[in-house]
Amino acid sequence: MRWMRAAGRGLLAAAVVLAGYSGLGQRAEGADRHGRGPLTLATAGDLTDYLAPLLDDWNRDHPGERVTLVELPDSADETRAQMISELRSGSGRFDVLNMDVAWTTEFAAAGWIAPLERDRFPVDSFLPPVVDTAMFGDRLYALPYVTNAGLLYYRKDILDEAGEQPPRTWADLERQARTLAPLHGIDGYAGQFLPYEGLTVNVTEAIQSAGGTVLGDDGNRVAVDSPAARAGLEFLASGVREGWITPEALTYTEEKSRTAFQNGGLLFLRNWPYVYADASAPGSKIAGRFGAVPLPGRDGPGSSVLGGSNLAVSARSRHAASADDLLAYLTSEPVQRRVLTQGAQPPVRAALYEDPALIAAYPYLPTLRQSILSAVPRPKSPRYGQVSLAVQAVGQDLLAQRESPDEAARRLARELGMIADAH
Repeated sequence: MRWMRAAGRGLLAAAVVLAGYSGLGQRAEGADRHGRGPLTLATAGDLTDYLAPLLDDWNRDHPGERVTLVELPDSADETRAQMISELRSGSGRFDVLNMDVAWTTEFAAAGWIAPLERDRFPVDSFLPPVVDTAMFGDRLYALPYVTNAGLLYYRKDILDEAGEQPPRTWADLERQARTLAPLHGIDGYAGQFLPYEGLTVNVTEAIQSAGGTVLGDDGNRVAVDSPAARAGLEFLASGVREGWITPEALTYTEEKSRTAFQNGGLLFLRNWPYVYADASAPGSKIAGRFGAVPLPGRDGPGSSVLGGSNLAVSARSRHAASADDLLAYLTSEPVQRRVLTQGAQPPVRAALYEDPALIAAYPYLPTLRQSILSAVPRPKSPRYGQVSLAVQAVGQDLLAQRESPDEAARRLARELGMIADAH
């Protein structure tokens, strides 16, 4: 299912984002941390190919705590909007939320999800960066369920023929995209540059791969007007201006870009790990002819945005003890193994990335582990939706050559400053 594999790629709903945060910091009254009984799990749609069997096993073993799966719309913006509508109303309809990692801070600050007892869950067995996405302040507010990091996919057959290694720096990537792609009648490089959450991810990755950041660690300090951030913006803008980033990429989502690569039309593609299985499948024009490496950066290896989803317990849940048990079950080692083998999604358990049998079946796991360990969460802000929309708007004008990198950095700093000052 693409939404979860792409880790929250939909355009965030402006109406919801701008509606205000009157509940900020409040805690729901009447939530029962000891209550047991049936549960409702809310998630984005079309996850039943592997999640439903997991819940069937739970329901068989817990007849008094059966889980009902509520599938919200497939797009991240609509999923988030419906979750927020329910939570803002004070409804106890949803007990457990399967939500994009970027929403944890927002939902926790608004008092919509309940803090978890860290000692109750085996977080020390998770990959360290994924735990950070579940924290608000110094407390655990969610439990990592699946993770994600961007990879650079490349045409191994073309690079091998030219005697080239996959790029480790932007200079390598630019040179190979400029010189090798035209020899084969294909485009050089693409990411996800349509103005939606994917553009936020790509812009943020470029900035942090140059050593910059959008916001400071506290989520409030604006840090984007810096030489490093401008270098990241210049990497993207120059690629489009000079043609080694195809103009078509300005219309690409995860799936459109995957299709372009899988059909043999791209030398390089930045995308999520799910692409590996699809591009290797029977019928793929590049099966057996591509590879994947960590994202390159300005002077060496780059840094991906950390994607994935977290499981949180609604602050209104009347059966929170049962919900805690469900979170423990869904993040257990056997279930996490099935998340990978049946759901084709990256698990959060560190040991699975070193399992020889899994590496034999999924050869990209060591590369993915390296990318996850060097990945950075998207800006952690209680007003993340507004931050994302600002990054998208500026990124769109940058790639359309309507603003220079200097102008884009200054404008984004102003807009983020206004978002911070308005609250």
